[in-house]
Amino acid sequence: MDLIHSPFGGRYCGQIPPRRRVSLYRTAVLAFFTDKNSSIVDDLLFQGTYLFFKDDQFQVGTHVPRTTCNFTIDGLVKRQGDIVTPTYPGVYPKDLTCAYKFIGKKGQRIRLEFRDFDTFYGGPHCPLDAVDVYDGLDAKAPLIGRYCGQQRNVVIYSTEHHLLVTFTTLKRTADSQNRGFLAKFEFSENFVKLDFISREDSKHDRGSECDQTILSRKGSSAVVYSPNYPFPYIPGIVCKYNVYGLQDEQHFERIRLDFEKFDIPSADSTCSDGFLRIYLKGQDISVTYLYEKHDHELCSNNVSSPYWSDGQRLSMIFSSGQTQGSGFKARFLFATEYLIPGTPSPLGGCNFTYMSSSKKRGEFNSPRHPARYPSNLTCTYNFVLAGPHENVRLYFDQFKVRANDTTVFYGSYCQEDWVEIYNVFYGGKEVLLGRYCGDSFPGPVESDPGTIGLKVVLHTDEEGVFNGFKGRYTFDENISINRDCGSNLSVPGAASGVFTSPKYPEKYDRSSGLLSCSWQIHSAKDHRILLHFESFSIEGEMETRGCAMAAVRVWKRLDEPPVEICGEKLKEEHETFMSEGNAMKITFTTADKVAGGKGFRAIWTEVKIPALVGGYDCDEGGLYFRCANSTFCIAKQLECDGNPNCGLNDNSDEGTHCMFISFRLISVSYCVYIRTVVYCISIFNLFYQN
Repeated sequence: MDLIHSPFGGRYCGQIPPRRRVSLYRTAVLAFFTDKNSSIVDDLLFQGTYLFFKDDQFQVGTHVPRTTCNFTIDGLVKRQGDIVTPTYPGVYPKDLTCAYKFIGKKGQRIRLEFRDFDTFYGGPHCPLDAVDVYDGLDAKAPLIGRYCGQQRNVVIYSTEHHLLVTFTTLKRTADSQNRGFLAKFEFSENFVKLDFISREDSKHDRGSECDQTILSRKGSSAVVYSPNYPFPYIPGIVCKYNVYGLQDEQHFERIRLDFEKFDIPSADSTCSDGFLRIYLKGQDISVTYLYEKHDHELCSNNVSSPYWSDGQRLSMIFSSGQTQGSGFKARFLFATEYLIPGTPSPLGGCNFTYMSSSKKRGEFNSPRHPARYPSNLTCTYNFVLAGPHENVRLYFDQFKVRANDTTVFYGSYCQEDWVEIYNVFYGGKEVLLGRYCGDSFPGPVESDPGTIGLKVVLHTDEEGVFNGFKGRYTFDENISINRDCGSNLSVPGAASGVFTSPKYPEKYDRSSGLLSCSWQIHSAKDHRILLHFESFSIEGEMETRGCAMAAVRVWKRLDEPPVEICGEKLKEEHETFMSEGNAMKITFTTADKVAGGKGFRAIWTEVKIPALVGGYDCDEGGLYFRCANSTFCIAKQLECDGNPNCGLNDNSDEGTHCMFISFRLISVSYCVYIRTVVYCISIFNLFYQN
């Protein structure tokens, strides 16, 4: 036998003595080696004591033949007792496997409490020496836990009447000085019956007496009970309830707790004889010192549900006193937490309301902003006015909504995720103001006169998600139908006109205050309105950063969404607009953080389009001028009036013939100065007719 390298012991030198040793069998051998040729007689190199004792404490049950330390513990033979590792409290051997199988009768459960636990610690997953506890007869049963190192307060309950404990040490050369474990076991029919745990809503925490975990199934609810409910509970038990809502990239839920029945009697208000503690801030109640960090302690009649968790975790600890009661019945509701400021709808879902009567200004955002919003979701934001003399403004400070095509940012081209903004009228009528996506910010929005507010809708599909948006709202007094500036441009007999942004050609800026201008134009029957932006410089860039600071909106048709524009240079298709009826509306709105720009100068013209009214050729008694390129028919008096009225790339109404007429008129006026008035007028008529 290789005594020095045997698995049982090790080699020792120096001044630190080995720890206590207990033999595995009936024999223990010590070997001493020295390389000195002589020694002093009085030198004491080591000294110890030995003791022979009965091995009753190691015979924990019925020994399994041909094994070193496998035992079966029968609850009918021994209802309670101890189990120890084979050489406890001495250092345990290497390369050892022991098994302790507990078999009770049906209706019993087994309690195992480790009073002393000291094994070699190889890491958090115990890859080396370990104690494994299985909730059944063999290692195929569910694993309750694997333990190593130094453990305290480890108490384990079987689910039914079987339990298996294994102790494994590895064969290795490194010394270890660990003693193993001492545990107490008990078979009993009086431990908590687990039938009070709902199999549909809850799951027993394997290894505990009565702890349970409740997991959300996305927007679900769950019912939980105290042990033995509705009958009186067992005195002196402690059960924990851990409730978890969903939390991942797509979901975040809070938990609502309501009590349908509560009967935990107590002699005083201190809840000294039985209580239910509630933890709403995500406290980890597996850590003992956090027991006292509860948010509510309930007993007697001091229940005031509902209780809401701060995050996606809610926990409870039920401790029964000596005074028995029927306990409690409680319901958990998992509600999606969108992290949106506002008043949520009582019907649930991602629906929020902002009332002028409650708060005049505030913020709103996409779900969980600045984190990514969930997929497959529709959220609504309702901004409700307090009366007819108010309006509401919206400003977007951040905006990033998914669009697969990076060139798409506005209108019906937004097909993946989008934000829509509506004017809301009495009777539930909603009129779309615009649809937005990509990185292009919506421009400042103001509710129209006659509305009851604005509505914002966020729609997301089932695919990728972005960071969404963050915005602000403010409720203000409404001054007039034309708002801060603007007017009704339609004057009887007028066939054209010019209007500009405030202070044009000087810059509008923050010193001008918030601007909200509205211009309305109506044409005669069978006529359209041609709008041409002769000059345009509004801060922003539609295709990149959007129109967050200022926006011009053009309604070609009053019952359809407008076209929103901004930028230093307009695209060709945005320089000229043609109404789709005989009405047009134009608005100009700035945000509170506007930097400023030159603004715009626009010309509107009442036109007839031959193709739409029978194909005539502008020959109604000389009342119309036919534009050369656009073929529009404009009023004859607009010819040579100094404004291009024929539309984009068509200056035929202001051509070179206008310069010739102007020259002859100037010559005649000179004549008027040096000759008599009568003579000059006759010359004017002669020249003009020629």
